[in-house]
Amino acid sequence: MIRDMFKKTYTRIDTRYRAQKGEPSIPEGLWRKCNKCGQPIYVEDVKSNYYVCPKCGGYFRMHAYRRIEMLVDEGTFEEWNQHMEFSNPLDFPGYEKKVQAAREKTNLDEAIVTGKGNIGGYPAVIGVCDARFMMSSMGHNVGEKITQAVERATREKLPVIIFAASGGARMQEGLVSLMQMAKTSAALKKHHEAGQLFISVLTDPTTGGVTASFAMLGDIIIAEPKALIGFAGPRVIEQTIGQKLPEGFQRAEFLQDHGFVDMIVERKDQKQVISQILALHQQDLSFFQDGVKIMRERIVSEAGVSAEDTAGNVKKNEEKRSLTERSAWDTVLLSRKSDRPTALDYIDALFDGFMEFHGDRYFKDDGAVVGGIAYFHGMPVTVIGQQKGKNTKDNIRRNFGMPSPDGYRKALRLMKQAETFGRPVICFVDTPGAFCGLEAEERGQGEAIARNLFEMSDLKVPILSIVIGEGGSGGALAMAVADQVWMMENAIYSILSPEGFASILWKDSKKAPEAAKYMKITASDLYERGLIERIIPEGENFSLDELPSAAACMDEAMAEFFENLEGEDGQVLAENRYQRFRRI
Repeated sequence: MIRDMFKKTYTRIDTRYRAQKGEPSIPEGLWRKCNKCGQPIYVEDVKSNYYVCPKCGGYFRMHAYRRIEMLVDEGTFEEWNQHMEFSNPLDFPGYEKKVQAAREKTNLDEAIVTGKGNIGGYPAVIGVCDARFMMSSMGHNVGEKITQAVERATREKLPVIIFAASGGARMQEGLVSLMQMAKTSAALKKHHEAGQLFISVLTDPTTGGVTASFAMLGDIIIAEPKALIGFAGPRVIEQTIGQKLPEGFQRAEFLQDHGFVDMIVERKDQKQVISQILALHQQDLSFFQDGVKIMRERIVSEAGVSAEDTAGNVKKNEEKRSLTERSAWDTVLLSRKSDRPTALDYIDALFDGFMEFHGDRYFKDDGAVVGGIAYFHGMPVTVIGQQKGKNTKDNIRRNFGMPSPDGYRKALRLMKQAETFGRPVICFVDTPGAFCGLEAEERGQGEAIARNLFEMSDLKVPILSIVIGEGGSGGALAMAVADQVWMMENAIYSILSPEGFASILWKDSKKAPEAAKYMKITASDLYERGLIERIIPEGENFSLDELPSAAACMDEAMAEFFENLEGEDGQVLAENRYQRFRRI
């Protein structure tokens, strides 16, 4: 009522104002009041802005067909199961009339639209929930439409993308509604086992049984900004616990911080991001079928030298390494320099189109571990790194590069995802060690590290680990059970810090320089003992400015590494990896 009064009043005022200026009046219905900020907004502005308020940025709920129009390439959408026979498994009184009213109001047969279409030229099976239809609650027909779409996608070897929006299970269908959670999840399990991609997009609201089934099972989970996402609704939680919930609770940003969402993507960017994800999952990978182009032009241009000069610099660096005598302690100090390139610097220098994914799907997104997918010479790869900060604030956010259990679980999740889709894994190791803290022990630091060692040993895709700075104890090993382990020239890899070693054995941490000598932790020490396979030269005073030259050397070595593994069977890879460690 208030909204109607406002609209009529605003239209009268606008009409009078425009009449005074000799301008044509705006027909009623062209203006609306934003239900988030309360400001008057022009309807056409909202439509052209992807149904986002141009004043406050608030997201309006979208009709299914409008979202499909926004996402799918024009003229490519083919709808499936548009009409399904009405289902009333409990013979619930009045239910048929309610469904019929929803059909007349929305021009939909049910609360989800499914079908096939192209996104950026890539074919996919698509499902879009529409909250106008009984809050997109999941009954038999919704569950059946999703299941049939997923089954057909599995048969046709197509990825699945579902935009979830739901109030949960449909009460009028009782336990039959609950069973749709199991049915849709089982269909997605078969889809996953067939090596096919599922992208789940969480919109406002995604709650109840939908959250506890297909919506949270995506290989990649995207959320819209500020979308409400949760199993129990906020009002129910407040009534149950008798407390006021904190600001932002159960919103998309809260879910990402707590490890359940890979990324939050604005509506205007969703087609581009999803098409990029589809592109990265298109190839049936055999490693470098078309050969490898060594020394990429981008790295050479960043270095500001020709390919010949770059190769010459690499050779000079190798000569310097053989001639330069440094103490082990000097190397320790160099490995800890605040201006050493970090994992993200290497990722930027070596790969194209890096797309970062967040979260361990259990508790948290750990800033000390970054990871995602990218291209290496056109080949999709999974890249994971232990990330230190570049200033005090960043180091606090990154916990000084010391991962918690959540970081190791995020890394393992991405590695298992890489195995599903046949992507090689590259890990950049740079940590003083796993985080030692009360909360880390409470969440199982030891178990998380052990699980990584256990699973990495048998991963059926190539793994390359490169120690780029500090390789501290089990915290480093948890990302270094690989086919080969390389080290930067002035990196270290040790059982623990020299200070800790000296404190334990000699009760005097000041003897750390002497401990470093005896521990044999430098790249040259470990290479001589057969514990690593390659040393990447750095040059003098290695910093971000010198990274392009070192990255060119690393690029060439990585290309050779993958080329040598072209067509290698996954079981053989895992067995060879086992034998590598068995020999030590």
